[in-house]
Amino acid sequence: MSEESPPGSADLLRQHGVQVTAQRLAVLRAVSSRPHGTADEVAELVRSEIGAISRQAVYDALGILVDKGLLRRIQPAGSSARYEHRVGDNHHHLVCRVCGWTVDVDCAVGAAPCLEAAHDAGFEIAEAEVIYWGRCPGCREAAPGD
Repeated sequence: MSEESPPGSADLLRQHGVQVTAQRLAVLRAVSSRPHGTADEVAELVRSEIGAISRQAVYDALGILVDKGLLRRIQPAGSSARYEHRVGDNHHHLVCRVCGWTVDVDCAVGAAPCLEAAHDAGFEIAEAEVIYWGRCPGCREAAPGD
C-alpha cells in the first residue's frame, strides 16, 4: 500500500469538517486499497502502515468518515459491515456466496435511486440498495456444477 494518501485526502477531510489525523488518513488509504474490506481488515492495513492503533480508533474513524459521506458502509446479509470509498453514485454489489468476494455493479437503470418500488408507501425514495448473490468465477471453477 502506498504511504501517500489518495490525492486531496487531507483537503477532502477539511472540506467535510473532519479534523485531519494520521489515523483518519490511514483509514482512507486502507479502504481505498481494499474496497469492501471489513473493519478488522481495515485495522490490519492501518496497523501495517502506522503501527499501533486500537480497534476502537479504527471503528471511530470509519464511523466519522461514513457519517460525513466520505466512505460508504454496506452490510450484506450474513456478513460483517464492509467499507468502500465509492460514494454518492448509488451503485450496487455482486457478492459470492462461497468466498464472500464483493464487487461493484453500476446502477441497474438510470440515475439514483436506479429502481422504483412497486408501492412507495408515501416515502420519498432517494436510494436503492441491491445485492446480487451468486458464485464468483474462481468459486465456479473450483466446484463446477454445484
